Amino acid sequence: MDDLVIQPRENTRKSPAKTALEKLARNKLAVACLIILVMEIVIVLLAPFLTRFSPEEAEVRNRLAPGVWVLLNKNNPDAAHYIPGHYFGTDYLGRDMFSRILWGGRVSLTVGFFSTLLGLVLGVILGLLAGYYPKLDNPIMRVMDLLFTFPSILLAILIVAMLGVSLFNTMLAISIWSIPNFARMTRGKVLQVKEEDYIMAVRSIGASGIRIIFIHVLLNCLPIIIVVATMRMATSIISIATLSYLGLGVPPPTPEWGGLIASARSYMWDRPSLIIMPGIAVTVTVICFNILGDKLRDILDPSLKD
Repeated sequence: MDDLVIQPRENTRKSPAKTALEKLARNKLAVACLIILVMEIVIVLLAPFLTRFSPEEAEVRNRLAPGVWVLLNKNNPDAAHYIPGHYFGTDYLGRDMFSRILWGGRVSLTVGFFSTLLGLVLGVILGLLAGYYPKLDNPIMRVMDLLFTFPSILLAILIVAMLGVSLFNTMLAISIWSIPNFARMTRGKVLQVKEEDYIMAVRSIGASGIRIIFIHVLLNCLPIIIVVATMRMATSIISIATLSYLGLGVPPPTPEWGGLIASARSYMWDRPSLIIMPGIAVTVTVICFNILGDKLRDILDPSLKD
């Protein structure tokens, strides 16, 4: 009996975060989208080192130069007009399109991130308060319903028209109509979580409502918040591109993907690449965020699965 040693039982239980990452890693499409987004972010951050041309430097004598792809066909008459170093050609003012797309990506991703973050913070706080405190539920959600009555892009246009065209006002406009989505999704989750036994146990030992909301309830709402935030990034990028296309987004000459498309409308038949290249950038980015958000939804919160 003295030689009998009881070995401690090894804890083989995995954390939810590790389990979610393993599930995500097994989904090849989600991994591919994540890799594309990470590469895109790294590329736009390294924009000053990847091109020697300023995105706002104009050389009218080099206007509407073709991209490097014209060299694939030596018989193409445009091949003689290619200017070395201007990989994507130049726009109607002779500005390098490669640098403008890279710097435009910086603007689009920055606006998308901060507008989503601001909408997330305000929306989650309102959703937590509405879901946990019945007296606050009705007034908060009625205001959210009022915001929902406006078409999203129309509300953003209205806000920008009232405040003026600027980068900050554009982010503010996009974030405001992001708030109701975060608030409604968070409120629904809070109504479910606050009835759990462990929440009642924490409440019974005298924990304050604020502590319960922002420590215990919020942690259980994180999966749904991550899912909604990922999908809202795609919507925010589409929104900033739309506003810039309409002349209500990022003011020129600052490059932005939607603004690049708008400025090239008059030259779409002469140089279709001026529209195609930024259009591809917007499309790939939005699709990757949507697919990644959809896969995260299935992994983190299967209850949201259609």
